[in-house]
Amino acid sequence: MRLYGILFSLALTTTALAETEDSVRIGEQLEEVAVIGFKQDRAALSPVSQSTVGSLFVQNNELAGLRDLSGMMANFYMPDYGSRQYSPIYIRGIGSKINSPAVGIYVDGMPYFDRTVLDMDLFGVSKVEVLRGPQGTLFGRNATAGLINIFTHSPLDYQNTMLKASFATYNDLQIGLSTYNRLSPSVGISLTANYHHNDGFFRNHYLGTKADRINNGTARLGLTWKPSPNWLARYSFSLDLTRQKGYPYGLYDETAARLQPVFYNRESGYQRLVAMAGMNWRYDRRRFSFNSQTAFQHSHDKIHVDQDYTQADLLFVNVPLRQNQWSQEFTFRSKNDTWYHWITGLFGFYQRENFTSYTDYIQKNFNAERSNRLSTAGIAVYHVSTFDLFTHFSASLGLRYDFEEAHIDHHSYRTPLNNPSGRTELSSFQSRLHNTQLTPKFTLKYQPSLYRMLYATVSKGFKAGGFNASIKTEADRSYQPEYTWNYEIGTKIGLCDGRLTLEASLFYIDWKHQQLPITIPALGNIVRNVAHSSSKGLELSVNMNPVKGLFLQMNYGYTYAKMLRAEMEAQDYSGHMLPMVPRNTLSLNANYTLYPTGKWLDKLLFNANLTGVGKLYWREDNAMKQSFYSLLNLKVAATKGRFTWEVWTRNTTNTRYLAYYFVASHKMGQQGKPFMLGTSVIFNLK
Repeated sequence: MRLYGILFSLALTTTALAETEDSVRIGEQLEEVAVIGFKQDRAALSPVSQSTVGSLFVQNNELAGLRDLSGMMANFYMPDYGSRQYSPIYIRGIGSKINSPAVGIYVDGMPYFDRTVLDMDLFGVSKVEVLRGPQGTLFGRNATAGLINIFTHSPLDYQNTMLKASFATYNDLQIGLSTYNRLSPSVGISLTANYHHNDGFFRNHYLGTKADRINNGTARLGLTWKPSPNWLARYSFSLDLTRQKGYPYGLYDETAARLQPVFYNRESGYQRLVAMAGMNWRYDRRRFSFNSQTAFQHSHDKIHVDQDYTQADLLFVNVPLRQNQWSQEFTFRSKNDTWYHWITGLFGFYQRENFTSYTDYIQKNFNAERSNRLSTAGIAVYHVSTFDLFTHFSASLGLRYDFEEAHIDHHSYRTPLNNPSGRTELSSFQSRLHNTQLTPKFTLKYQPSLYRMLYATVSKGFKAGGFNASIKTEADRSYQPEYTWNYEIGTKIGLCDGRLTLEASLFYIDWKHQQLPITIPALGNIVRNVAHSSSKGLELSVNMNPVKGLFLQMNYGYTYAKMLRAEMEAQDYSGHMLPMVPRNTLSLNANYTLYPTGKWLDKLLFNANLTGVGKLYWREDNAMKQSFYSLLNLKVAATKGRFTWEVWTRNTTNTRYLAYYFVASHKMGQQGKPFMLGTSVIFNLK
């Protein structure tokens, strides 16, 4: 911590020595292009707790994927463990480790529902914003904890071609290309493509190979067309292909309080293909705007895991999954300066999943097969009215009605490993599940100026029920919806003509009928509505641009999440802290840019980021915890003309921490990623 204090003291000292003229406002540095979703207002006008990072922040901190933002935004936690299939996201302590996420994710307005597709690449992304608290009134299902909006550039607003090549320790290689071209005043086309290879951080000492090698490729193609002053159309297609070894878990030695090396006898891994296509039409008139968003998503993935995670040949699991999802949304919103504003819309979707788990009980000489065909359809209508009641004072009332119907066709079989023709059906069932829900939101806002705001919000969150792939009793076939009520007050303040901004919020969440995964030996995880919890805390964000070229950011979140009532398999965990919820998240970022007067360089950039997370408990029994830890990332970049050369580090002090801990047949865990040193070369043609 002494090193961190010295670094940020130097950054603050630089403030006193540098020039004080020609400062720019936060968020306007280095030609960032502002992007705002159709349903949202500018951040300064939105009465919601939110954090935003742009493409420059992503580039300066070498953020490869969404998981790398964990802890960098207040009360946002996305642990990095297992494989890219396991992508739990927690905001304000609300999250889901398995099955459907509790955080909504939209990419250019297109919804991502399934947890297997959430861990996505950030290359070519223009902005990522996290909205905290239930956002279901406007954005629907599974936005109980909050919302993540990801935006890409429109080639009509932004034109550039960039090539980037990076190499780092562990043979970490990344090659990226992005090009945004305006072909005519009304037509633009964009292409981004990225390839990432890493040999792996952890070795499987039994097999003598790396346990977490990854190859990943992504590509996004976009077309923007403005056929008339009132119409704007965007078409997009993306493809993501991942081949990954995974699950570098080792036995946890309680006596020594450390993980043993990875040591299991069968190679484990994950494969994923995700294809996404979208069509967006927007129509603007003087008094209203209309938006249509059509999306299709296909994913095909498979995991194969040595599930005893030891050299003993006991359990091996294969789980293939195919998913198709269609969605359509129509939204209207007012455009006027009167006392009444509104937004209303209609949303529908259909999702079909086929997934089967094959578990080899090797010593018992049989395979257990559980086959599931699941279809879910839903429709929703929503409306928000905003009234300007007095000078600078407004009130909003929103309401959404959701209807969903799900159907599952389940079959289980047993097959001798030495006799595949001896397959026997053990059980089968078909079941239906209906979910209907009203999701209200009430907001009061006082805003005397653009840089001053006070707000208070009461909102309901709702996460749909679903089906279990494994069951112990007939009651385990399905689980019911869970609900949250979120109470929040906050403020947004700008000073010094926008050079200093401050955001703060306090919240309390009442979480009822909570869906918790319960591990049943020889069956796996079964979700049941067995808990009632509460979460309370705060967020604080400060952005400073005190002098030309220097940007300082601080994001802090505090969450105290407790189970008020929880009974699981004859164990009473009432009064325990919720697992997988960091008590503190902290991010400090300093970025300083010099413009030398000599001929050798045009720009010299220094960037430092310190991210801290913890403490957090891993399981409901609170027997094992991860204390607060911090990671330091550094970068130096020099630019001459169109070329930039970067040298960077991640986890600079090689901090040791647990990325994950669990108890199955043994106590297991995964170590956090160690120190990395890398360099990048960037070519910009603008």
